[in-house]
Amino acid sequence: MFETIRWREGKVEILDQSRLPLEVVYLSCREVGEVAEAIKTLKIRGAPAIGIAAAMGLALGAQSLSARDFREFQRGLRGIASQLAATRPTAVNLFWALDRMQAYAAAHREEAIEQIKQGLVGEAQRILEEDIAVNRAIGKWGAALIPDGARILTHCNAGALATGGYGTATAPMRVTVEEGKRIHVYADETRPVLQGARLTAWELMQDGIPVTLITDNMAAQFMRRGMIDLAIVGTDRTVRNGDVANKIGTYGVAVLCKAHKIPFYVAAPISSIDFSLATGKKIPIEERPPEEVTHIQGKRIAPEGVQVANPAFDVTPARLVTAIITEKGVFRPRDLRRLADPNADLETIRIREAPHTTR
Repeated sequence: MFETIRWREGKVEILDQSRLPLEVVYLSCREVGEVAEAIKTLKIRGAPAIGIAAAMGLALGAQSLSARDFREFQRGLRGIASQLAATRPTAVNLFWALDRMQAYAAAHREEAIEQIKQGLVGEAQRILEEDIAVNRAIGKWGAALIPDGARILTHCNAGALATGGYGTATAPMRVTVEEGKRIHVYADETRPVLQGARLTAWELMQDGIPVTLITDNMAAQFMRRGMIDLAIVGTDRTVRNGDVANKIGTYGVAVLCKAHKIPFYVAAPISSIDFSLATGKKIPIEERPPEEVTHIQGKRIAPEGVQVANPAFDVTPARLVTAIITEKGVFRPRDLRRLADPNADLETIRIREAPHTTR
């Protein structure tokens, strides 16, 4: 399994996803500003992956802080965190990781500053390791929903490239194949940045998982012809009532699944669930540069001066989501809020069999 991001010899090394699938190149970031720029320009993308990048970026920036005491060091950390938090507003993992890193520093405030700096590196690496373990757990729960011979639609990239490794939406696919079942994946190209075409198709091919690339506007026809059995997507932020923010176009896929009575699943690590928001109406939606729509691979395809709207995400209402796959099990959207209670009896609300249609 290729590495999306790693800490190596005092640097953050990032697989440059903007150059895939034509080139496999790692960026070597020596300063926090380089990590922030990599997140902002989609050189690393995917909610879990940018959370890891933010954690490593904060640890990297901390190494250059000169502080006489913890209070001064903490002020410096907050400045670094603000720089990283300003890169992308929608994916909640980024803020979750920054909060966790700062909480680690605060919990170790009595230690020497240099010791805290090294501890932050270790904490960032733990976030990476935990993410891979979480994704594997998502895969095991989700594989139970996938029958032998299933034809699966996915949108954008929620694979190993979008995480520390193994993926979220692709994890159930990987486990299904490891269990010996046959599947075929249909990957939407995912305009305007083509993450499905450039990234999902590439990594599934690397793993030998059968995949067919289709354009975004082909999904309805494939469903009508009975060629899609279920859809699995990732999420950048899911809120308490089960509303799901994911790459623009996800809402359309969910509507199509509902119309064709096809299960629509969301793979969501707990770190991507924002229990502080009651509904998806409160989720901030990132607006991306117009050049992503007017150009492809640097070549203009639209008239000069045309007005462009380019929201990076949309919100799928919980009523269109069949179930949400987490590392703690599979749940209906209405039961998601129970995951915020550490004493909740999750066994009573887990889904163990694939629902036949969306609810």
